[in-house]
Amino acid sequence: MIMLQDLIPEFDHNMEITGITVDSRKVQPGFLFAALPGSQVDGRKFIPQAIDAGARVILTLNDQEIDVPDGVIVVYDPNPRLRFADIAASFYDAQPKCIAAVTGTNGKSSCVTFIRQLWSMLGQKAASVGTLGITAQGVEIAGGLTTPDAAGLHERLAELHEHGVTHLAMEASSHGLDQYRLDGVNVRIAAFTNLSRDHLDYHPDMDSYLAAKKRLFSDVLRMGGVSVLNADIDEFDVLKEATGSYGHSIISYGEKGEDIQLLDVQAVENGQALKMLVQDKLYNITLPLAGTFQVENVLCSLGVVLASKFDAKDVVPLLEKLEGVPGRLELIGQGVYVDYAHTPDALQTVLKALRPHTTGKLSVLFGCGGNRDKGKRAEMGRIAKEQADQIYVSDDNPRFEDAGEIRHEIMAACPDAREIGDRKTAIKTAISEMDDGDILVIAGKGHETGQIVGDEVHPFDDRALAHEVIHG
Repeated sequence: MIMLQDLIPEFDHNMEITGITVDSRKVQPGFLFAALPGSQVDGRKFIPQAIDAGARVILTLNDQEIDVPDGVIVVYDPNPRLRFADIAASFYDAQPKCIAAVTGTNGKSSCVTFIRQLWSMLGQKAASVGTLGITAQGVEIAGGLTTPDAAGLHERLAELHEHGVTHLAMEASSHGLDQYRLDGVNVRIAAFTNLSRDHLDYHPDMDSYLAAKKRLFSDVLRMGGVSVLNADIDEFDVLKEATGSYGHSIISYGEKGEDIQLLDVQAVENGQALKMLVQDKLYNITLPLAGTFQVENVLCSLGVVLASKFDAKDVVPLLEKLEGVPGRLELIGQGVYVDYAHTPDALQTVLKALRPHTTGKLSVLFGCGGNRDKGKRAEMGRIAKEQADQIYVSDDNPRFEDAGEIRHEIMAACPDAREIGDRKTAIKTAISEMDDGDILVIAGKGHETGQIVGDEVHPFDDRALAHEVIHG
């Protein structure tokens, strides 16, 4: 039995709390309902529905008084999102003992997947959670947000704990950090991949975007934790100073890394040959993954696993056994790759990574999502023009925008591109026009199995369609 004072110790009243939620549609008798302010919808609008469904406690912002019936308690707080995260942690009260969180614009999904694979190979019961869902031995939940709401997240953490998971790698999105969804998670290791333009439809500017991600190190990472930082990015010094001031130790990786230093990378037939210095010892390994950006992801993942108190001599050889991540530079066949790249930096990184593997022409097929940052459309068009030999501009997830207008904004920067709005037709056309030695990147949707048009999600899978065209 969980009592209100178990969740909010300083509160005078006490009663049994049967559940917690931010969704009024999920309220049942005895629930605590968090009426949180949102960027689009104010949760306080749903307080009457929550009370009608049986909510006994309402948590809300302290900027105005709320009228409620007798028997219903209102808890006012200056930061109800943060308070709700703490409440969720107390309500579910179970987490894997070792939790690592990875933030950054690109590479989060790959990193948490690689970390989970390495921990598993080291004999740990490991899981990953993020864009690709929850993956663990005996647990497979597809889809879901990069960072669920605090109640959903802690419910899943408790479920993983019940399944015996001891090591968890999770994505930490800027939205989730900005909205305090990860506060209350017992994060002992925090990692940063890179920073480039993304989510400026939510964050006012890049400084705000970075500030949200820095919360992982300043507010979420537990005292005495370990920060794993990319020494090759412009933000390294800022992050190093910020995380060091909180008493965290640091593992740096990259060409400039002190703990994990990349000395050389060579493209080989089955992947990439790496020469690196790890904790002052030289290693030569063959990574079974294409793309130099994957090297960065692997080094970040290695840093996290080392931070979890495993020896380099036991971990580094396992890098040769890593498996690729669905929809992340995934080779479908005959030179056709599917990748989730949907930001300018990610698109440029993927195209540059595949150029050394191309003996013919390098082609790219992509679009941009509707109701998202419009500023990146022309930029992605410019990058495609600079990096690719052939460009196909098609639809991504147009949502409520005019798909033709989105394509027009992209093609303003790459006027010689082929415009084929229907994505199915575009993929079939692009594959049919390939010659020996060519490489085609189908970018933007990666692992997704639907295309969002208006408020409907139509079944659509780049990987499945490409496989059908290639293999029949």
